[in-house]
Amino acid sequence: MEIVSLTDEADRHLELAREAGSGRAAHTVRGGHDNVLRQTLIALAAGRELAEHESPGEATLQVLRGRVRLVAGDDAVEGSAGDLLTIPPRRHALHAVEDSAVLLTVAEKLS
Repeated sequence: MEIVSLTDEADRHLELAREAGSGRAAHTVRGGHDNVLRQTLIALAAGRELAEHESPGEATLQVLRGRVRLVAGDDAVEGSAGDLLTIPPRRHALHAVEDSAVLLTVAEKLS
């Protein structure tokens, strides 16, 4: 068994995001290319974003720190620490309203 402190990881990656030119940092906490489940911690400095991109499939965002806005076309929802957002099955973007860390969980379809 393994324990990962998402609190510590969020704090560490927020520091990295603040220092990075891109204003973001990420780390795969669990899973990878050949796994059914992948969890990635993403930290974004305030005002930064993940530009519009395709949906990864069945996925959620758990907001660990800060406040984010998930935008898909004309639809938008804001989430803050403790919220779980369902990622829509279409193109979307993620904006950091304030320094934020989220846990992206993606479930890959079995073939």
